[in-house]
Amino acid sequence: MFSARAADEEKSGAPLAYRMRPKSLDEMVGQNDVIGPNTLLRRMIETDRLFSIVLFGPPGTGKTTLAEVIAHATKSRFEKLNAVTAGVADIRQVISVAKDELSMYGRKTVLFIDEIHRFNKAQQDALLPHVEAGLVALVGATTENPYFAVNSALMSRSQIFRLQPLEPSDVRTLISRALTDEERGLGLQSPHVTENAINLLIQHAAGDARRALNALELAVLAAEVGPDGTVMVDEEAVRGAVQDRLVVYDKSGDEHYDTISAFIKSVRGSDADAAILWLAKMLVAGEDPAFIARRLMILASEDIGNADPHALVLAQATHQTVVSIGMPEGRIALAQCTTYLATAKKSNAAYNAINRAMDDVQAGIKLTVPSHLRGTGYAGAARLGSGAGYLYPHDYPNHFVEQNYWPVGVEPKTYYLPEEDKP
Repeated sequence: MFSARAADEEKSGAPLAYRMRPKSLDEMVGQNDVIGPNTLLRRMIETDRLFSIVLFGPPGTGKTTLAEVIAHATKSRFEKLNAVTAGVADIRQVISVAKDELSMYGRKTVLFIDEIHRFNKAQQDALLPHVEAGLVALVGATTENPYFAVNSALMSRSQIFRLQPLEPSDVRTLISRALTDEERGLGLQSPHVTENAINLLIQHAAGDARRALNALELAVLAAEVGPDGTVMVDEEAVRGAVQDRLVVYDKSGDEHYDTISAFIKSVRGSDADAAILWLAKMLVAGEDPAFIARRLMILASEDIGNADPHALVLAQATHQTVVSIGMPEGRIALAQCTTYLATAKKSNAAYNAINRAMDDVQAGIKLTVPSHLRGTGYAGAARLGSGAGYLYPHDYPNHFVEQNYWPVGVEPKTYYLPEEDKP
């Protein structure tokens, strides 16, 4: 039952981040778009009319905390499983008890499944009919984009809520709360934490509440105790407590797609500095540098084109360089190419031209080749009339002569607008 879990939560040996988990919506910090006043999810929780939902976002943004808040708020029976460790037998046990609760006491069951993106087909088959029938309300949590990672059958029966990294002001609030809370936090120790140390904790957390609070606890444990017994936590104590901050990144998931998108859009938008920062994020996270170079080749043609034809040449050379020399030196070529493309003149005229022409082809425009443009490199071509009447441009002044190059019966139109290439 939840009461046992709540009691366990209060154990003094639990990490600070675990002890400081909010128990009500009013205690939660941040995520106003999801649980702020008059939001759908807040109304669902406050009225105890919860439908199946999936919460997704980076670590430390409050997914499990929100599930615990729901557990405190609901009159329904609350169960918790992990998609990695729970088997079909566990799910069937939950369903069996849920049926008894509903038939005997009229109580529904709320089932929280952590790491729901790891839900396999057998687990889904055991649960899905009961979610659909309303026997259980599903609360799923995942760090992965559910549109990529969660089975579509579950997605179609759930409301999706995205949680964002906490703002620096939110992390500051949580740190202040932990420092003054005497029951669950560090208030009884009365540590003195300098402003610079707090700023470093916030920077280290990068929007992750769990990381901020656990780093704070380690810093307090590692800090020197003054002659009067005061625990002094400065920047040095924080640096000694935190590990090198890893970049949140998944080379096949949401962060991969979002970051490369931000990178390309920064280059397209001519912001070299922002582009370099996104490039650095990908390189530090271990992204394939050849993948980045390939995307730069595409951009050089699509977004710069004939406004600066050298851009594509440089992008191709960058790809070859990265493949040849590898990392870490490959980062130099990527940085050179990124900054060049970001500051180059932009044009998508060629990109627009081929798209316009392909639209016409796909729409069914007639594409019969006229006789004078047909190939003549085979025996019998002349007897078929192929090439008859073709005017060879090099036989004319300035290597140009007026003639029709369009399919039979098709009126000429403009696809390529060279003025789009001009600065």
